Amino acid sequence: MKSHYRAVVIGGGVVGTSVLYHLAKFGWTDVCLIERSVLTAGSSWHAAGGFHALNADPNIASLQAYTIDLLSEIEQESGQSVGMHMTGGMTLAGTPDRWEWLQSAYRTFQSIGIDDCRLITPQEAGELCPIMSTEGIIGGMWADREGYVDTTGTVHAYAGAAKKRGAEVIENNRVLELHQVDDGWQIVTEKGTIHAEHVVNAAGLWAKQVGRMAGVELPVSPLNHHYLISDTIPELEKLDFEVPMTVDLEGFTYMRQDQKGILLGIYEIDHEHWMMDGAPWEYGFELQQEDPDRIEKELTLGFGRYPALQTTGVKTWVNGAFTFAPDGNPLVGPVRGKPGYWCACGVMAGFLQGGGVGKSLAEWMIHGEPEADVFGMDVARFGDYAQNKRFIKETTGQFYTRRFVMTYPNEQLPAGRPLKKAPAYDGMTAAGCRWGASYGLEIPLYFAPSEDFTETPTLKRSNAFEIVAEECKAVRETVGLLDISAFSRFEVSGAGAEAWLNRIMASKLPKPGRARLAPMLSSEGRLKGDLTVFNWGGGTWWIMGSYYLREWHMRWFQDHMGDGVEVRDVTDAVTGFSLSGPNSRKVLEKLTDGPVADLPFMGCTTLDIGMLRVKVGRLSVAGELGYEIHCSAAEHITLRETLLEAGTDLGIREYGFNALLSLRLEKSFGIWSAEFTQGYTAAQTGMDRWIDWEKDFIGREAALKERDAGGPAQIVVPIEVDAADADASGYEPVWQGGKRVGFVTSGGFGHTTGKSLAMAMVDRAAAAEGTELTVHIVGQERPARVIAASPYDPAGKAMRG
Repeated sequence: MKSHYRAVVIGGGVVGTSVLYHLAKFGWTDVCLIERSVLTAGSSWHAAGGFHALNADPNIASLQAYTIDLLSEIEQESGQSVGMHMTGGMTLAGTPDRWEWLQSAYRTFQSIGIDDCRLITPQEAGELCPIMSTEGIIGGMWADREGYVDTTGTVHAYAGAAKKRGAEVIENNRVLELHQVDDGWQIVTEKGTIHAEHVVNAAGLWAKQVGRMAGVELPVSPLNHHYLISDTIPELEKLDFEVPMTVDLEGFTYMRQDQKGILLGIYEIDHEHWMMDGAPWEYGFELQQEDPDRIEKELTLGFGRYPALQTTGVKTWVNGAFTFAPDGNPLVGPVRGKPGYWCACGVMAGFLQGGGVGKSLAEWMIHGEPEADVFGMDVARFGDYAQNKRFIKETTGQFYTRRFVMTYPNEQLPAGRPLKKAPAYDGMTAAGCRWGASYGLEIPLYFAPSEDFTETPTLKRSNAFEIVAEECKAVRETVGLLDISAFSRFEVSGAGAEAWLNRIMASKLPKPGRARLAPMLSSEGRLKGDLTVFNWGGGTWWIMGSYYLREWHMRWFQDHMGDGVEVRDVTDAVTGFSLSGPNSRKVLEKLTDGPVADLPFMGCTTLDIGMLRVKVGRLSVAGELGYEIHCSAAEHITLRETLLEAGTDLGIREYGFNALLSLRLEKSFGIWSAEFTQGYTAAQTGMDRWIDWEKDFIGREAALKERDAGGPAQIVVPIEVDAADADASGYEPVWQGGKRVGFVTSGGFGHTTGKSLAMAMVDRAAAAEGTELTVHIVGQERPARVIAASPYDPAGKAMRG
């Protein structure tokens, strides 16, 4: 062990060894891994070792595909067998809704280039797995590249390949303390103190403690997970092939062959947390006592699906802990305010996702950003609210219990809620508001007509469809009121504020009293934000964006901070409402003697509205004459009551973000996590029209290179779909003459135009207006076509009028 390394990885499981391997592979050879015991002594040794293609996040599914490809490479490179069994795999559906979902998921995989899948009948499923009962199965999805590995062999293959590239592995050496210093970190271990520029928390079951050593409270918790391994099954002995990996979604089980028996794993409803503050340091190769009574229901379903288990003994029970984050995805990336401290935690499917996690983190550490859009596993997707122990327990337990339970796009889950509420929450609830949640905050979805209204979970148009239609009508014809607490607000001030904003934003900056849309780019020219910059005058600026990106954006701001500038997140201190619709100006004119009529489009000023002094910007995501009104949190209730009273005779109606989705689609306005992501460039999304090419800004060189090379191969375009009872939502494949030419980024129904609309990322050759296409909607192929931007009010007269 040396006293200095460029990077130290803490944790000798599959994730830690993958990070070590990728750091060495990408050029950092002065790196080491420190393991408190020996490699695999945590969750890795007892993991089931399965790998498969299915993941709700297509970006993570792509990284899983990378991991599968990588396994044979590290085996060859290290000389250590990973025990690869490429059996293929099936995911089974036992209800009509699940079968619909599986057909839709199959098309999603096509969108992201996973083409080794196909839908299968119950009969085919029975032929592929002869020991399985097909009773109750409606259909399934087959994937060629699914199977399992030897977990211990795989960890040692990662480590062996890393060592061959110059990395060092140090076992039996627990990390005791971490200390942040000016040029990195001091890592105090049982065998001495190490200095490193970077430290990676890949500690698995001990991630909580290693986080706390650095003053970081990670939202992770271990939960116990059961599986059993059967004795030899005579029916398997007679087969000349291995049965496939099989996931029985209605049975809460997964199965793979294990020698001549099978391994049956359970995701039980009655989950059990274990050591929420982290595993004991001496723990490693132990297991918890099996608890068949707790998993009785799921065992009964599993034994019914595989009848041979009813006459076969159980050779081994495994009840071991794995670490979960609130949404089940990993926690990866840098921690704000802790330069050089990196996370690779909460990877509950380590042998499936470990390769992708290692690759992305190594790219991030070495090059400044990962190749893939990994926001779905970025540690910055959670804020301080997620440090609460009860929140962690509720949400991780909910994820575990629902691992194989179908969740619908319009379904709102209860764990960890309500947490944060806008001050006017009670008033809006009394008015019928139905709530969703974003970054811990309750956000309005729509306003129900009665207390007993319940929205039906569905993949298609829900019974709230007409409610949303009425809200859209109010915005288009009279005036709508929307709570905008779920917008982030960053106050920028100081002598260096303007210079810093000019550097970090790719657009021109607004003059005093004006606002401007502002793309923010990475050094590689990819998007880091679709933001709005307000110049309130007097040296005070605001940056506004999405509430759930607060931590992510603040980390970016701090990592690229300039001299003489202060950035404060004032989001929870400043709330507000937006007024949108042809009567919105009339509402304000009843409440102020200020020059509302003189405020230009994209203008901003301070006004007296009733008894309140507020900041007002003239803009509207709905595409109508509109105003965003910002007040302090203490004034939120009064502002709502004031606006509603003034708008009573002008047709004012409260509405939610479901209606806003429809309204913005009719204007072809993109949103983050759909049309705009860190995986896309400004030119792909049309955000390049806001770029000021004459100034210097982060990402300029890369953006110029793309522009001068003729532009991107794919761009976002609006499309109209001949839909029936369902609309596009995202990642549906787009076809032209049987060739896949792109995918949907988002979609919904345009209640004003009466059309099913979507935005799609398509090849340039298929992007011309009028191009005939088809799109799969909930698995069904529907005609579609490229249309001109902004099918509602294409000239923008309503917004600017």
